[in-house]
Amino acid sequence: MRLSDFIVQQVDRIVDQWEQFARSLAPDAAAMTRSDLRDHARSILLAAARDMCRAQSPGQQAARARGEGPEHSPGLDAAAACHGQLRHHVGFDLVQMTAEFRHLRACVIRLWVAEAQSQGPDSLQDMIRFNEAIDEALAESTAAYAEQVSRSRDIFLAILGHDLRTPLQAVSMSTEMLARKLALDAEAQAYVARIKSGTRHMAAMVSDLLEFVRSRLGNGLPIDPAPMDLASAAKAAMDEACAGQPECTPLLSFDGDSHGIWDRARIEQMLQNLIGNALQHGGSQRSVSLSISGTAEQVLLTVHNQGPPIPAAALGSLFDPLVRSSEEELGTTSTSLGLGLFIVKEVVDAHQGSIEVSSNASEGTTFTVVLPRVSRTTL
Repeated sequence: MRLSDFIVQQVDRIVDQWEQFARSLAPDAAAMTRSDLRDHARSILLAAARDMCRAQSPGQQAARARGEGPEHSPGLDAAAACHGQLRHHVGFDLVQMTAEFRHLRACVIRLWVAEAQSQGPDSLQDMIRFNEAIDEALAESTAAYAEQVSRSRDIFLAILGHDLRTPLQAVSMSTEMLARKLALDAEAQAYVARIKSGTRHMAAMVSDLLEFVRSRLGNGLPIDPAPMDLASAAKAAMDEACAGQPECTPLLSFDGDSHGIWDRARIEQMLQNLIGNALQHGGSQRSVSLSISGTAEQVLLTVHNQGPPIPAAALGSLFDPLVRSSEEELGTTSTSLGLGLFIVKEVVDAHQGSIEVSSNASEGTTFTVVLPRVSRTTL
């Protein structure tokens, strides 16, 4: 008997054994129904049997073994993906879910070999095709499981970031009231200033975290463009960034029309992150140069600092999320989650602009942002 026919005839028996094995793995077997344990096992097996009956040339078989083969079986893929999602939902870990497929593979082969009167000349080919189908199902289930893990993590981070804002606001407001209502000596005022600075840094980190999660859960950052002046936003962002750093020496240069239709809140966020990055890595002098020049169709913004250059090997991943500098990785104190430049890139992309960075020991580091004066999303 061909293996595909055996699977169709014995599918209920095989699924019974799947259920028994799944119950031995389940985190809370007593709370799981029979339907939960069996899940998509029947659909996976029947889809695998159908897949085995499709014609396949030796060349296609070799290509499929390399992951380059013909189109997968839609029914098999859908059932396996749903299985991966549901196993994550009920608390199976990835090792347990993988063990289910290992057991299924061994169970089917064992039952087939034991009950078939004789193995025909196509037996080896049947086992190859069955293994291909199970491998495909396992890959789809694993991918779906991993996606659920990633989404769950992002939702957790979103909730965490959202809930952190309330205590941070309470700390900030209490500090302001303390400074206004009490006559504090110089030492106490210094403590209050440190609390204010720490609160600002924490609020910035929470904001970056929420933007990171929002971009992962959606399709990029949402924007609400309106007429604004980039030069005035840049000056305000520079004043705010330097307010708590007396050693900051900003240099602003504006040339041409700096007006455009952009999302002011997002642009301010981009400016704060670029300026903050320049101050953090600009060496002991805290010197930052910001220039804006406008042409008929676009506005060019550059932010420059003269600190140590960015290593060439790090330039390719500079805008990736959760990437931090080598100094931070060595354990020095940091107020960054490694999301600042990722947020900058997301803001620029949302406005259909571009961003580039150049960095060397002699000329320092320069970020160059080009924004179309009117974003295509506003047309």
